[in-house]
Amino acid sequence: MVEPGQREIVRILIVDDEPAMHDSYRRSFAVPGDGAATALDAMAQDLFGTDAAPAAAAPRFALTHVEQGSDAVGAVAASLASEEPFAVVFLDIRMPPGIDGRETAARIRSLDPEINIVIVTGYSDHAPLAIARDAGPVDKLFYIAKPFDAVEIVHTATALGERWRVDRALAAARADLARQVALLEDRTAELAANESRALHMAMHDSLTDAPNRLAFLRALGDRARQPGLFAIAMFDLDRFKLVNDTLGHLAGDRLIQLVYATLHETAPEGALVARLGGDEFGILFDTAGEAAAVIACERVIAACGISFDVFGHSVKGGSSAGLKLATEDGPRDPVDLLRRADLALNDAKRAGRGQVRVFDEEMDENVRFRRRVEGGLGEAIARGELSLVYQPIVARDTMAIAGFEALLRWETADYGRLSPTIFIPVAEESNLIHELGDWVLAEALAELKAWPDQYVSINFSPRQFRRQNFVGHVMEGVERAGVSPSRVQIEITESAIFADAERAAETLYRLRDLGFRIALDDFGTGYSSLYNIRTFALDCLKIDRSFIDGMGRERESAAIVHSIIHLGRALGLEVIGEGVETDAQAQALRIAGAAYLQGYYFSLPVPATHAREMALAGLIDPQGAAWEATGTVG
Repeated sequence: MVEPGQREIVRILIVDDEPAMHDSYRRSFAVPGDGAATALDAMAQDLFGTDAAPAAAAPRFALTHVEQGSDAVGAVAASLASEEPFAVVFLDIRMPPGIDGRETAARIRSLDPEINIVIVTGYSDHAPLAIARDAGPVDKLFYIAKPFDAVEIVHTATALGERWRVDRALAAARADLARQVALLEDRTAELAANESRALHMAMHDSLTDAPNRLAFLRALGDRARQPGLFAIAMFDLDRFKLVNDTLGHLAGDRLIQLVYATLHETAPEGALVARLGGDEFGILFDTAGEAAAVIACERVIAACGISFDVFGHSVKGGSSAGLKLATEDGPRDPVDLLRRADLALNDAKRAGRGQVRVFDEEMDENVRFRRRVEGGLGEAIARGELSLVYQPIVARDTMAIAGFEALLRWETADYGRLSPTIFIPVAEESNLIHELGDWVLAEALAELKAWPDQYVSINFSPRQFRRQNFVGHVMEGVERAGVSPSRVQIEITESAIFADAERAAETLYRLRDLGFRIALDDFGTGYSSLYNIRTFALDCLKIDRSFIDGMGRERESAAIVHSIIHLGRALGLEVIGEGVETDAQAQALRIAGAAYLQGYYFSLPVPATHAREMALAGLIDPQGAAWEATGTVG
């Protein structure tokens, strides 16, 4: 890089068989003409456009003189070897007895594609087009007639020298950009590979490599959105505990592998066979009706009733099955379908094992319970039975409280305290979720005003997220409360955005544009993909507590947690580890690089008054906070 005011050295090669011409070149470059800078500026504008900057300082020329074409070729080769290439060559056409200028130009061009060749001749026996075919490209081939003017030679050398320098700088910049693009592509491929491995581990059972419960629920959700009749069958092994107790857990694991292979072979064509946990398996398949589904399950039970060879021991197999058919007009919620199949499986085991039971509404006392819950939920706000508790989210190193997650609690007169996992799905199935959501938003924002600078994190269900004018509704609540959107974190799950990804992406972009924080909750348990988190406007990922809980016991869970953290950091997203219950988990997440932590180890969810005290204190002592929270919440 030539600094302003410095004179750049331009290396020039002069090729002519007449000594007098070499003297003319020497005189031309030794005495610059009057008005050289002005003429140079004009030539630069002609070559590079009207935006070309004026020359800061005339260059210095280093001339190399040769009289024959073969010497010129050798000089170019030597300059390239010494990494001091020529910028311009002034070349005569007729140079007897050696090679002529046309062949010399062709050989020089083959050695150095970047050099600018100026043909200097007083003859017209070589057409420019013919020379260009051998020594092109045409934008690096120029012509000057003999006799030449000194100013013309100097200005040509100056302009072509500058062009040569700019071309080399541009080529270097392009090469550097290509290297950066290649590096980025490598890193993207590595991220994709890590994501693929992590997703496979998250969706598959480590013992059998069968799809696990998460994968089964995902496939069930996909199938439920399609028309047609299908069946969910749940199987578990009869007397499996006896195998573990008498032959050991390794034998039990081997039996699980053999049974899975049997299920896979005998399940209906196109069925998905998954290991749901322990000795429990699920099969998802299309069916013509209940009778056909029962026959298919009986065939699987019969296949599992053989004796298996387990490490030289003959183990008599056996299984029971619960069956639920999903009809066009019946419930098609994945979790509910699986729950009903499980109820049917329990009934099969109570009936004596080795048989199939089809789900019957009489089995489901929960249906009646849910109806009572729905009725009471509609009156909960008016009765003052709802409350919010707050769980702190702390920085991994400083233990500073960055924010609180608001959690809904319901203390009923009939059943006592009900878990949100019970009443939130009920509210989600009806319009009650909007009424509850409005109450939660207003209560949380009112409490937020009492905190110095922390944010509040509020969960929104899929149905709330798909609410008409959701963005305007949330913004109206923030403006009414008089708080900044930047202090509100909106927590959503992947299921909330996957159903209509395009609309969800627009909604999230508008929320981010208004200043809200966006957190993707329970990351790793749903439709996680690199495409999703790059497409949607997100601020942070919350690792699902199931992975953190399994970090100390399962290599796969630890690998998934590390992959999520590295993925989040690579994409500039904060990562929150939730469900932290032990010091070991906290330390492991710190080492892995999680930005924030949340869980019982730091504090149970606490009432608003206690959260206010913690927010004002700003920091948290894990042991003290957990002890106090236990006494406060009960």
